[in-house]
Amino acid sequence: MEPLYLRSASTSLVISFDSGEAEVIHWGADLGDSLPDLAILGAPVPHSAVDAAVPAGLLPQASSSWRGRPALRGHRIADGVPGYDFSVLLRVAEVTAGAVGTSAVIVQADADAGIRVSSALTLHDGGLLELRHTVTNTGTSPYQLDELATVLPVAPDAVELLDLTGRWCRERHPQRRAIEQGTWVRTGRHGRTGHDASLLFAAGTAGFGNRHGRVWATHLAWSGNHEQFADSAADGRTIIGGTELLGPAEVVLAPGGSYTTPALFAAYSDRGLDGISESFYAWFRNRPHHVLPAAAAAGLSRTGQRGAGKPRPVVLNTWEAVYFDHNLITLIELADSAAELGVERFVLDDGWFRGRRDDHAGLGDWYVDESLWPSGLTPLIDAVTSRGMEFGLWVEPEMVNLDSDVVRAHPEWIVGPSVKSYKDGGRLPLEWRHQHIIDLVNPDAWQYIYDRVDALLRENNISYLKWDQNRDLLEHGHAGRASVHEQTLAAYRLFDALKAAHPGVEIESCSSGGARVDLGILERTDRIWASDCNDALERQSIQRWTGLVVPPELVGGHVGPTTSHTTARTHDLSFRALTALFGHFGMEWDVRQVQGVQREELKRFIGIYKEHRGLIHSGRMVRADLADQSLMLHGVVAAGSGPAAAGSTAALFTLACTGTSPAEQPGRITIPGLAADADYRVEAVFPAPGDADYARTFTQVQPPAWLESGATASGRFLAEVGLPMPVLNPEHALLLQVTTA
Repeated sequence: MEPLYLRSASTSLVISFDSGEAEVIHWGADLGDSLPDLAILGAPVPHSAVDAAVPAGLLPQASSSWRGRPALRGHRIADGVPGYDFSVLLRVAEVTAGAVGTSAVIVQADADAGIRVSSALTLHDGGLLELRHTVTNTGTSPYQLDELATVLPVAPDAVELLDLTGRWCRERHPQRRAIEQGTWVRTGRHGRTGHDASLLFAAGTAGFGNRHGRVWATHLAWSGNHEQFADSAADGRTIIGGTELLGPAEVVLAPGGSYTTPALFAAYSDRGLDGISESFYAWFRNRPHHVLPAAAAAGLSRTGQRGAGKPRPVVLNTWEAVYFDHNLITLIELADSAAELGVERFVLDDGWFRGRRDDHAGLGDWYVDESLWPSGLTPLIDAVTSRGMEFGLWVEPEMVNLDSDVVRAHPEWIVGPSVKSYKDGGRLPLEWRHQHIIDLVNPDAWQYIYDRVDALLRENNISYLKWDQNRDLLEHGHAGRASVHEQTLAAYRLFDALKAAHPGVEIESCSSGGARVDLGILERTDRIWASDCNDALERQSIQRWTGLVVPPELVGGHVGPTTSHTTARTHDLSFRALTALFGHFGMEWDVRQVQGVQREELKRFIGIYKEHRGLIHSGRMVRADLADQSLMLHGVVAAGSGPAAAGSTAALFTLACTGTSPAEQPGRITIPGLAADADYRVEAVFPAPGDADYARTFTQVQPPAWLESGATASGRFLAEVGLPMPVLNPEHALLLQVTTA
C-alpha cells in the first residue's frame, strides 16, 4: 500500500502502512513533491529487544511491542467477567484519502478482539493538523474503554518541553524542562479545563523561542478531565499527545457502540512559537462562524457567520463597578457615562436574578428578580440600547446554590457521588463558592436550564451572554456513577442548542476567569475571559501565553480600576489600557468616577482601539526574543508580506517594562516581523511629548534620538539592528505605530 502524504502551508505528514498498521513516519517540514522509497527507513533491531522493528504507530500498541504508553486501553466484559481482549492487534483495513491531499480516514481493526478504530486526519490551510479517533465495539459483549489517546511523534532534535500552568488570577504561565527518558504527564482532574491546564504542549529544539527554533505542539480540544503527555522511549523516540481522562466505567461500549475522542490539534513551526500561533490563528479565522474583523472593516461578511460584518465592540462590564449592588438609577448613570466614552456593549454582571444579593443564594433561579426589577430588565435594556450600545447579561447556567427554589423543588438535580439525593441522605461534594453543579445529564434538568435561558433571550433584547462556570466538577456523578464525560457533552449540547435558537447572540466563556479555555468550548463561544485578574502586570503574561493559541479578537482584556481588586496593585491608566489594547478591549470599572484629564485619556485609548482593532484582530502576532527579561515587545503585523500604500499602518507594537532591569538602559531593541526590503516609519503613539504620562513613563535625562520625531528604516534594518529604546519605568509601556514609508 502506498504511503499517505498530506501537505499544507509548509507542513507535511507521512504515514506508512508497510508494517501492517498505520505508522507516522514524519510530521514536520514539507518534504516536497515526491517521496523516496520508504524502505530506506527500515530500522535496525538491537540486542535484547523484540526480533523485529517496532513501529511508532498512529495508535501505539503493545501487540507491536511498543513499550511506551499505548493509545488504546480497555477490556471486554464477557458473561459478567472483565479483563478479556486487553491487548488488541489493530491492522489497516481501509484508507480513504481526500481529493486535495490534505485529509484522510484510516480504519484499523482487530476482528478477533471485536475492535475497530477509525482515524480522521485533516491538515488545514494554515498547516494545523486535526486528528481524532473513533473506536467501535464490533464484538458481541460490552467493551469497557479506559483510554483512547491521540498522539504524534516528534523529531529526535526535540529536546525541550514547554507547557503552561497556573492558578486563579495567574493562568497560563510557562514552564520548561528537558525531554528525558520516561513520561511527563500533565493531568487535569477539575471536570473543566482548569486554571492550571496547559493550553499548549510544545516540544522543540534546544533553546527554541518566540522567533527561532523548530517546534512541534499539540492542544486537546476538550473541556473536561484530560491528560497531555510526552512519552520518551528508551529507543530514542518521543511522542506527544493528549487524551480525555475517563473516570471509572464512564464509557462502556455496548455491541455496536462507539466513542469519539476530542480532537487533537497539532502544529509544526521552523520559526519558533510565533509560527505555531500563525497555524492556530489561521484555523480560527478560516472558520465559517468566526468573527471576521478584517472583512468587517472592508464591509464584507460570511453567510451564517456569528458577528459577521461587525468589529469587536468596546465593552463595559459592571462587575467591578457595582458588584451585587444593582440599582436602576445607578446603572443608567453608568450607561450614560459609558456611552459618552464610546462604549459599544454594556454587560450587566451577577446579581440580577431572584434571591441574588451575594454569592450564597439564587443560582439556578434564572428569573429576573421582581423585587429589584419590578418592570423586568426592560427599562435598563432600553436605556442601554437607546444610547447606541448592545446589552449583555451574566449567567451561570451549570451551577446552583442550595439556597434556591430550583434545588428546593428538585434536590435530585444536584451532582454528587451518591445514588440518593442529598435530601434523602446522599452525600454531596464540598461546596465551592457556596455552590454545586446541576446535573445536565438528567434530561429534565437540562431542559429546565435550556428553557430558562431561552426564555431570557426571547423575552429581552440581549445581544451577548457572559456565561460563567465558577467551580471544579469534583466527585461528579449521575445516578451514583462518574459522569464528567457526559456532563461535558451535555454542556456542549446546551451551548449548541441555544446558539441554534439564537444565532445572533454572542457568548463569552468565563470560568472563574480562565479555567475553561480550550478549542472545545471556543467552537461554541465567541470569546473567552482570560482571567478574573485585571491587574495589568499579571495580564501582560496571562494574555501573552493565552495568545499562543487564541487570537486576540477572542480574548477579553479589560481596563480595571486604578487599584486592582485582586492584587491591590496600583497602575497608571496608560499601562492598564495598553495591556488591554491587544485583545477584545473593554472596561470593568465605575467609569462615572473617571473625570478630567484621566477621562480624556481614557477616551483617547478607546479611540486608539477603534482605529486599530481591524489590524489587531486580523494581523500576524509577533513576539520578540529579548535578552532583558524585564522587557516584553509584542505586536501585530498586517497580513501579507508586501508593503501597502505609503502611510498605511503596517504594524502596532507595545514595549512593556514588567520589572527593574539589570542594565541602566535597554539598548537597541529589534523589531521583527516586517517585510525585509520595505521601508517603514516608526513613531511613538503613546506617550508622546506633551502627554501627562510622558514623564512618569520614562526615567531618562535625554530620550533616544528618534523618539520624538520618528525613524525611517527598512524592515531588515529594524529586525537586525533595531532602535535604541527609551528607559522605561517598571510597569509602564510604550505604544509604537509602524507605517509604510
